[in-house]
Formats: sequence, structure tokens, C-alpha cells
Amino acid sequence: MSLFAKLFGGKSKPGATPKPESKPELYAADFRIFVEPIKEASGYRVAARIEKDIDGVTKTHMMIRADTMSSEDDARAASLHKAQVFIDQMGDGIFS
Repeated sequence: MSLFAKLFGGKSKPGATPKPESKPELYAADFRIFVEPIKEASGYRVAARIEKDIDGVTKTHMMIRADTMSSEDDARAASLHKAQVFIDQMGDGIFS
């Protein structure tokens, strides 16, 4: 499914199986990083979902980068690293 189809409610291909939810990496004691690289024609796009509970509400930010990697393992490592750097730079401002 293309990025635009995901954003605007497109239908998935018949027989497509959804990915199992990734396990979160805990970072800075209260941020959860779900490493979720996106399969592209040229490899895997660096992407991660960042969550944090603020005042009893779970806030979520989907980080999608332009970077692509040829292997899923490389994309997963880069996604985790870039999410950590993003949290270090923005803190709770990620959810504003």
C-alpha cells in the first residue's frame, strides 16, 4: 500500500497480511520507540512511531524519514538511532 493510500484510507491489496506490531524500545525513561521501517521499491524507508504518556493520555508521533536502506536490519537500526536523536533534540515538543 502506498504512503498516500495509508494516509487517505486506501484499501490494502487482497491477500496482504498486516505486519505484527513491533515491540517498543524504551528511551529516556518515558518515551517508547516502535521501529517500523516501511518497505519501498528501492529498499526500506527509515520510520518509527514515538509514544509517550502525558497527563494520562498517550501521545503519538509517526517519524518518517527520506532515508532508505537496502536491508531491513539496517533500516531498523537507523530508525532507532534517528528516533533517539529526534527525541534528544525535540523532547516533548515532538507532540506539539
